[in-house]
Amino acid sequence: MLDAALYYGDKSEKDSRILNRLGLLPNQYIFATLHRAENTDNTQRLTAIFKALIEVAREIPIVLPLHPRTKKALRQEGLQDKVSTHLQLIEPVGYLDMVALEKNACLIATDSGGVQKEAFFHRVPCVTLREETEWVELIEQGFNRLASPSHSETIVTVIKESLKKTTLSWNSSLYGNGKAAITVLDIAFPC
Repeated sequence: MLDAALYYGDKSEKDSRILNRLGLLPNQYIFATLHRAENTDNTQRLTAIFKALIEVAREIPIVLPLHPRTKKALRQEGLQDKVSTHLQLIEPVGYLDMVALEKNACLIATDSGGVQKEAFFHRVPCVTLREETEWVELIEQGFNRLASPSHSETIVTVIKESLKKTTLSWNSSLYGNGKAAITVLDIAFPC
């Protein structure tokens, strides 16, 4: 996964124009994703998450590609108009644009498992909008923080505290060196 993140991170710098299209500057926005059923299909959690994101967006722009499930939930709860006036909601994006948005954010807020790791690979602090994460090592390293999606105040506090952390010690050996594919090939096909 690190190999792919590094490869496509470089490729996104050359090929993605999403920051220009959206009028974003590197490190001047939060990138958010939300798609898990336990958050989108639960009115209390959905409301708490978006209430918190709206509060944070008063201080720093938040960009959120709107997953179809999330879009449907916002419509059903009558929240889409309110949310769209405070957050920069965009259509789902392709992988290179996703990587560019992740890589250039000052912080990522997500309920995605994969995005948590990609945040680490791109050295961007992450707040996970869940009660738990499968990537506990990222919590232990301080790159990721959990924020209960049930309470907007908790989410706001965790995001604001995470924004204040300006330096994180990146443990480059945590997931390897980004050359796993080359190592496998060298072992499988020694010259």
